[in-house]
Amino acid sequence: MCNEAMNIEMINLYSDYLISSFGKTTATGISELLNGAYSHDQFTRLLSNNSFDSSHLWKLVKSKVREIETNDGVIIFDDTIQEKKYSKENELISYHYDHTLNTTIKGI
Repeated sequence: MCNEAMNIEMINLYSDYLISSFGKTTATGISELLNGAYSHDQFTRLLSNNSFDSSHLWKLVKSKVREIETNDGVIIFDDTIQEKKYSKENELISYHYDHTLNTTIKGI
């Protein structure tokens, strides 16, 4: 498998891992979940050696967006955090990084 194809596969695996996890996520955690198919070092290098900004996201999803694009449709990405600073931490309420405040806040 070429390096770029492996990176795409690892990015897909890691993003699925983040989406489906309810607790803390780590490179070691995904490596263990995959029974060592990829080492935690491979995930750490992938995350630290790449810039996952909006242009990178667009390159990954552009073909799919164009495939389902219509003149009367919209795609909405919402990374809003509903702050719950006085609530107890639980499976739903936890700390998240808020890029608008450049800090972590407790919320949903």
